[in-house]
Parts: sequence; C-alpha cells; structure tokens
Amino acid sequence: MNKGDLIERIAKDAKLTKGQAGDALDSFIGGVASTLAKGGKVTLVGFGTFSVSKRASRKGRNPRTGKEITIKAKKVAKFKAGAELSKKVNR
Repeated sequence: MNKGDLIERIAKDAKLTKGQAGDALDSFIGGVASTLAKGGKVTLVGFGTFSVSKRASRKGRNPRTGKEITIKAKKVAKFKAGAELSKKVNR
C-alpha cells in the first residue's frame, strides 16, 4: 500500500473526499514528524509508538575501497508495534 492507496482507504472509510483525506494524512505525518524532531514520542494505544533513538558513532567499511571509516552518530526514528497491531499481523 502506498500513500495514494492509504488516502483512498481513509476517504472511503471516513466518508471524506480524497482531498480531505490527503489533508488529514499530511497533518498526521506532520504532527508525528514535528513531535519526533523535538525529541518527543507519539503513542497510539493498540497501534504502536513512534520515538527517536540515538545511534552512536561506529566503525564501518567503504564497500568500494575496503577502507575503514567512521560513521557519525545520529538520531533515528523508531516504531514499536502495539499489542493489537501485533495480534492482527500474526494471525
């Protein structure tokens, strides 16, 4: 499923136009992104939790030359599925 498919599904289920469903989805994505950028987390009970994790710097290899390089530390977005979502996926 891609973004367009998801917008169609939201529009159908919520009886909205595709434009309204697209705006709602964009608002959700923007809200999650801005919360994560501030270091917060978003919890949707039963669905899951979006959070930010810090990844430490580490050693790696340049695949082209084989030379050892240092990969910089960075923040990464994480998603942990909730119990209800896990049950639906593992039917």
